[in-house]
Amino acid sequence: MRASLILFKWGIVTTICFAATSSAQDFPNKPIHIVTAEPGGSVDFAARIISLGLPYLMGQQVIVENQGGASGAIAGTRVAKAPPDGYTLLFYGNPFWLLPFLRDSMPYDPIKDFAPLTLATRSPNVIAIGTSLPVNSVKELIALAKTPQGTLNYSSGATGAITHIAAELFNSMAGLKLNRIPYKGAGPALNALIAGEVQLMFPTLGQVMPHVKSGRLKALAITSAQPSPLAPEWPTVAASGLPGFESVSMFGVFAPIKTPAAIINRLSQDIASVVTQPANKEKLFGTGVEPVGNSPAEFAKLIRTEMTILGKVIKDAGIRE
Repeated sequence: MRASLILFKWGIVTTICFAATSSAQDFPNKPIHIVTAEPGGSVDFAARIISLGLPYLMGQQVIVENQGGASGAIAGTRVAKAPPDGYTLLFYGNPFWLLPFLRDSMPYDPIKDFAPLTLATRSPNVIAIGTSLPVNSVKELIALAKTPQGTLNYSSGATGAITHIAAELFNSMAGLKLNRIPYKGAGPALNALIAGEVQLMFPTLGQVMPHVKSGRLKALAITSAQPSPLAPEWPTVAASGLPGFESVSMFGVFAPIKTPAAIINRLSQDIASVVTQPANKEKLFGTGVEPVGNSPAEFAKLIRTEMTILGKVIKDAGIRE
């Protein structure tokens, strides 16, 4: 009787394992959907590069679904409720996993409900200032901000966006009280800096590069830990007076939790292959974005680290959406 029971249980386990293996081997056998931000931005552009490249590796159409909302809540809810079969993916950035620190309630948990696949792209932020501000380095900026007459205003778009959090991290690490002037989006916030309504901003490199080249703005430093190949001549904030400073706009791909490991690994490797392909790398560079394409474990570690560091910044600064 006991032997029969053991064989019965073993048969159930074998059937489940066979079904999972068979499913992974058959993957994909229908179109894959990538849910991302509203159309027209750098996130959408990168998602479409992935959607055009993956079919050559996976043999199936890849469809981009645009869901509005800067925080990723709408897109995240759509993917969290999808079957964990690899056919519905999320492509979003830092606001997606920082959202729990900004809200009292969430429709999903970015850690418990999602499996990271790969960090597809990243873009450093830049400390950009108006040309009339009499500083030429991060150290000079900090020194000016600490003088009685040095009250400075920075512009930002959405509450909790990385351009907002980067400024508050700078406040925290430099011991400053830069005043935030919010705008309806990154575009209006950057226009305000160009117009002289504020003194500085922490835009992404792609947003600010044309204005620095034209002489309308000055770039003091980039916020990545290492110099960026997008602007190798610009120093990092960490090497310019604030050791350890790092704040980067990151965009990665996620699947619903419980997606089979074999499917996660296949998607991770193929997406990484697409974004690092030379022609696609050149296209991404043209928009101020660096391709990455790391492993699920490496991406998960980055997310946990950033949630620990920036979660504290958000809490200490009392930032709420």
